[in-house]
Amino acid sequence: MRRLAIAGAILAALAAPALADVELVKTTIKASDGNEVPVEVARPAGKGPFPPVLYIHAKRGFEAEDRAHLRELAEQGFLVVAPDWQSGRFIERWPSEHNPETELDVEAGLDYLKSLPDACKGKVGVVGLSRGPYYAIRLAAKRPGDLAAIVSYYGHMQNPNAPEPDQLFRVAPEVTQITTPVLYLIGEADFELRRINGGRAFYALWERGVPVEYQVYPMARRAFDFRADQTPEEKIAKRHARERAKAWLAKWMQLTPEMKCR
Repeated sequence: MRRLAIAGAILAALAAPALADVELVKTTIKASDGNEVPVEVARPAGKGPFPPVLYIHAKRGFEAEDRAHLRELAEQGFLVVAPDWQSGRFIERWPSEHNPETELDVEAGLDYLKSLPDACKGKVGVVGLSRGPYYAIRLAAKRPGDLAAIVSYYGHMQNPNAPEPDQLFRVAPEVTQITTPVLYLIGEADFELRRINGGRAFYALWERGVPVEYQVYPMARRAFDFRADQTPEEKIAKRHARERAKAWLAKWMQLTPEMKCR
């Protein structure tokens, strides 16, 4: 029996994807204004080309939780580039205001991702967290031909610098312009303004015929997918969100069942 148990454990270990198979590297690139942008790249195991995904972090800064998310996306088969739009410009964590210059850093990340030799040619998927999806819709409005789909984790669909009436009653003008499919993921117990803001964006996109889905997770709080005190329900919500994000990107990037570009 002991030998059988050992053999079973070995087979299970061989069948499971090895974390070491995913390659994580750091580099720097230059934005169009000359600013140096720290970038992290997560590359799947095996031989490319791989479907490209741009990852845009939240205003809390690029942290270990983001690196773990990059690894998960790479394990799903995506080649991921994550520009750090804060540290390269010496912006402290949790900035309230939006700095438009940081959009150049995110756009540089997109250009770098598209230039990688093992990235599939064609449109790019985007995964953004909190402040990140605001960058995503700005980029989608500016470069619609480059983005295949957006996955928004509890994203802000309004300019953080906009006055209070706009925060409460309007969405960002980019929401009324973009045609990029958007998947919006949010916890039921997230901030009320963020839920209202995301809900208004859903209706605005759907009214114009833009492919959009709005997933609410019951009993899930702010940042349900990485918070240290996750409840059992939030752990399930995270797993569900990761699978929904994968399916959304695969659909609109037109990937094969093996997560390869056609």
